[in-house]
Amino acid sequence: MSGIYIHIPFCTEACSYCDFHFSIQMKSKAELVEAIIREAEMRKDFAGGEAVETLYFGGGTPSVLEVPEVEKILQAVYKYFPVDPLAEITFEANPDHLTEEYCVQLRRAGINRLSIGIQSWFDDDLRMMNRRHNAIQGEASIRTARDAGIDNISIDLIYGLPGMDSDRWKHNLDHSFLLDIQHLSAYHLTYEPGTRMYHQLKKERICAVTEEESIGQYYMLLDMAESHGFRQYEISNFCRPGYESKHNSNYWNFRRYLGLGPSAHSYDGKRRSWNIANNRKYVEGIMKGTPEAGEELPGKAERYNEYVMTSLRTVKGINLSDLRERFGGEWEEYFLGAGEKYIVRGQVVKEDGCYRLTREGMMVSDAIISELMKEV
Repeated sequence: MSGIYIHIPFCTEACSYCDFHFSIQMKSKAELVEAIIREAEMRKDFAGGEAVETLYFGGGTPSVLEVPEVEKILQAVYKYFPVDPLAEITFEANPDHLTEEYCVQLRRAGINRLSIGIQSWFDDDLRMMNRRHNAIQGEASIRTARDAGIDNISIDLIYGLPGMDSDRWKHNLDHSFLLDIQHLSAYHLTYEPGTRMYHQLKKERICAVTEEESIGQYYMLLDMAESHGFRQYEISNFCRPGYESKHNSNYWNFRRYLGLGPSAHSYDGKRRSWNIANNRKYVEGIMKGTPEAGEELPGKAERYNEYVMTSLRTVKGINLSDLRERFGGEWEEYFLGAGEKYIVRGQVVKEDGCYRLTREGMMVSDAIISELMKEV
């Protein structure tokens, strides 16, 4: 088995760009922690005896948990699943939560990788996104975590923000690489329906960056990451050698994973399932012994589409032999036929039997991937 994802559906504030499942009401936090522990017990046979190699606390904002709550969840996971002694254990955190005492306690609890939501080094950007921290707190959180003995640190940045020009984005990247981080996830701002920034855009209170600015900022990201010794291994993810996110890499390699908590998804190699995205109904379901809200057994076309979508996001791309082995010659021919024009355009390249996106292709990856898919 590859990993377990634990969804902590609480945030102290609602970020203006986020459409993930979360609540800012903390009164049910203790009850929900107990439900997650109960779900772990209920699903203890999911691993089939295979060692769990990664654990990932995501959200929401896991750092709203008190360390004893983190420890209770970890103790349950170790009780009900065979966990590899060298497992990667990632914990997402807001910078303002990472005090010296909290970081030390997280390290003692077993957390060995932090993913810190920096997003920007400009305070006005942070206010626009309704982030609770400022730039000084962001920098301090990285130093504090490292001083506590957590030496595998990832940060998130967002580009394509309203008003962000190349100089501001360059400053964000320069400052990040100076802080001796091991991993960087950088995402272009997406205006998700229902979010505050989506409504601001529709009401013309903010303006989206131009396509030319988006492309320029992405190319700057690629060039600066490479110049600082960071290897790109997925469209939005970069790391120093040996510091890839093992947990996320397992998703992209179609390995099994279990999701615990409201809205969490699971995959056992064939079947996909998901929990309800409602805290109260999730807890009620756990108490009744029915944690899952739905499931599906993807057909061949659906599995092919997911394979194309996921594989082309990685820099390894699609191995033609692997595609043929998984789906057969008919699907290989379809892929080659649909993909030929992108090779001609210089957006896809073939190397050593693998087809991968070029940097030009990465900028229009969604359009390319959708055309390489089959109708279900």
